[in-house]
Amino acid sequence: MSLNSTPQSVRIHIGLFGKRNAGKSSIINAISDQDIAIVSDIAGTTTDPVFRPMEILPIGPCVLIDTAGLDDIGFLGQLRVSKSLDILNKTDIALVIVDSSLGISSEDLEIINLLKSKEIPYILVLNKIDKIEDKNKLINSTNLQVQCPIVCVSSINKDGMDKLKQIIINNVKYESSNLQLVSDLIKPDDLIVLVIPIDKAAPKGRLILPQQQVIRDILDSGSTAIMTKETTLKETLSCLNKKPSLIISDSQVFSQVSKDTPQDIPLTSFSILFARQKGDLEELVKGTKAVEDLKDGDRILIAEGCTHHRQDDDIGTFKIPNWLKNHTKKELIFEYSSGITFTDNITKYKLIIHCGACMMNRKAMLNRINKAKEYNIPIVNYGVLISYLNNILDRSLEPLLFQHI
Repeated sequence: MSLNSTPQSVRIHIGLFGKRNAGKSSIINAISDQDIAIVSDIAGTTTDPVFRPMEILPIGPCVLIDTAGLDDIGFLGQLRVSKSLDILNKTDIALVIVDSSLGISSEDLEIINLLKSKEIPYILVLNKIDKIEDKNKLINSTNLQVQCPIVCVSSINKDGMDKLKQIIINNVKYESSNLQLVSDLIKPDDLIVLVIPIDKAAPKGRLILPQQQVIRDILDSGSTAIMTKETTLKETLSCLNKKPSLIISDSQVFSQVSKDTPQDIPLTSFSILFARQKGDLEELVKGTKAVEDLKDGDRILIAEGCTHHRQDDDIGTFKIPNWLKNHTKKELIFEYSSGITFTDNITKYKLIIHCGACMMNRKAMLNRINKAKEYNIPIVNYGVLISYLNNILDRSLEPLLFQHI
């Protein structure tokens, strides 16, 4: 995917599930009209989840997720099945692929029950329909087993693909109304100042994804974005002949930026904007209450949605642990997770501190928040926690509570 492509985190996630050789990879090729997935008659060709970006209009940017067969065998096979089931946590809509010549299996029914329990919309795709003489009889018998949208396709000759795309369009539940970053907080012709520190953790020659996305959202809103570093914020503000409607800061320099920002200028952070867009901001704010109850020996999970090379002063493994220990004066135990892996034993933690989730879709982040809620484990994100530790949480939330009229 090119550097100018739509980020995977804001694409509709379409997961394909089914037994080995049901034709999941072939259907991805047929939907995309490209040979982008490896296809073989050998069972178990797909071993790990594979992400394939594409566009389905009018939905827009999507990502098709090819998974290993649900009937995979052996120790490694069970690990592959477990990885496939992890994909449910980020799936917006699922395609359950069935080999028409074999019919619905126990594995298919199990995944359907899981989809129901997680309230994930799903479509039953009867593949290899070219091998069936009586299609209507097959559909009628299938309707007796499952109650969901059913479509017959042949990935070999690409029959039924247009119908499958239309059924996906009709059944996907995408929370577009909850996906604004900043556009609903500003109005055309507003002036927005972005504070972006350039330290050794900043990538060479580019801005990080949250900064890019916020800038694009500002420009799409007809507003003007001005970028500056925390060391030049005062000078930048003094040069403006128009008061900014909002200042958005990197959380790591929140304390200094708050001191240098006049009280009559609204202030928030990139991470807090993402907390609102990707998750449950109210729940993440509630998580700050657990900070004052931490005791010596308590375990804290610091979770990130992506993997990256960590510098000596990394925010997750160095800065936040030190800030939290300085605030609480407690000997805390920190553990870490990154990427698609979250935690299997959530109950051992007294607090979960999550990144801004810029690389995750909303479905995946909400799944993590809901898992924490289920076990009554407080969860907070980087920006919310940092603003709390600097006594500016109320100020950083105020712009989000009072939208422009």
